[in-house]
Amino acid sequence: MATSTGRATSTGGRTAVPGGYWAWLGGTGVSLVGVQAMAFAMAWVAAGQGGRFAALVLTAINLPRVLLLLVGGAVADRVGAWRVMIISVAAMVVVTVALAVAASSAADPRLPLLLTALAIGIVDAFYLPSAGSMPRRLVPPAALARAMSARQVAGQLAVFAGPPLGSLVLAAAGLAGVALANAAGFLVVLSILVALRPRAGGSSGPGEGRSSDPGAGRASDAREGRTADPVPSVWRAAVDGLRIAASHSALRPALLLTGVAAGFLLPVSSLLVPLLARERAWSPQATGAVVAAVALGTASVAVTVLVRGALSRPGMAAAAGLLVAAAAVAALAAGRSPVWATAAGAAIGLGSGVFATHIGPLILAAAPVTHLARVQSVLVLAQSLPLLLTTNVLGSLADAVRAPAVLSGCAVVLATAALAALTSPTLRQRPT
Repeated sequence: MATSTGRATSTGGRTAVPGGYWAWLGGTGVSLVGVQAMAFAMAWVAAGQGGRFAALVLTAINLPRVLLLLVGGAVADRVGAWRVMIISVAAMVVVTVALAVAASSAADPRLPLLLTALAIGIVDAFYLPSAGSMPRRLVPPAALARAMSARQVAGQLAVFAGPPLGSLVLAAAGLAGVALANAAGFLVVLSILVALRPRAGGSSGPGEGRSSDPGAGRASDAREGRTADPVPSVWRAAVDGLRIAASHSALRPALLLTGVAAGFLLPVSSLLVPLLARERAWSPQATGAVVAAVALGTASVAVTVLVRGALSRPGMAAAAGLLVAAAAVAALAAGRSPVWATAAGAAIGLGSGVFATHIGPLILAAAPVTHLARVQSVLVLAQSLPLLLTTNVLGSLADAVRAPAVLSGCAVVLATAALAALTSPTLRQRPT
């Protein structure tokens, strides 16, 4: 099967992931370490201003995502996912350089943090649906779970390496130094994206010749990531993606479960661990180690799925993984030492990894091919909207009742959602 930037072959009875996908993943993975380093640095600096402000910074990222994600998915399906990714990465180079300049000259970090968070949210609203649709565009269905697990490995290895690296650079060069390092990573991935971008009517991948097929127009649309026959209105296209997700028998419960996990599991690393560390006087390095342990646990599951494949009932596996993560969040709330917290973080990562490596392929495989980026935009919306609602509440609660109590509450919500999902007939069945 020919793909947009490479060819899929069968090796040992198993469909191989095309080389073009590995090239794209390598390019996008380069910047992820810098992204995670800066995310940790921003969270640490914001946590120093109190729980409410730390939650406000996260809200500044999530609010524009929520408002613009559906539009971002429709634009990607209409004008091309590659084009949207290139423009988005170029914009992030500008944003990170601006943060470096502001952080080096401003005594009060609050305004630069908020403005940067807003810019990140706007860019993410367009970039994330495009990037999320690429595995389905570049990889045949039989290799999709492995390809997405490889992407999960790259992302979690970046989360594992990024926070410790961010803490070191933050101590040595401040927030400005972390931002400049992130800008350098974006420049690298920008050059790779430009080099790999398929050309309309041109080659389908590195080393492949031009096509003389009369259907080359549609093929070039697929390579670039465009819908062949776009609907007249971007707004109508955006709403249509939401309609598909809400009415689909498999997409609806999977997206609802993803929303609960996003609202009460994602804030554990990004918000509650830094606040817990501030309460218990842990160092930035110890705090970074806890966040890195979460990523290492997730990456270990992703590597296992990459090598051995996913389980046959992804909905059940995802629910079970979420239940494990809930128990580990409760353990994190109960412990008091960084060593205990690091062990609990690794267990959170294991549960999160099982959840993510099974719910993601389930959603992407169920999406209609004409709505790939739009369904991905709904997926990111299902993650961002709960975050928008919960981060402010959780941050304020952490100031009022302390972080361990908030972590315990998150564990209860996650366990309840996981148990409900385990009884769902739709999620229990094998994909067809």
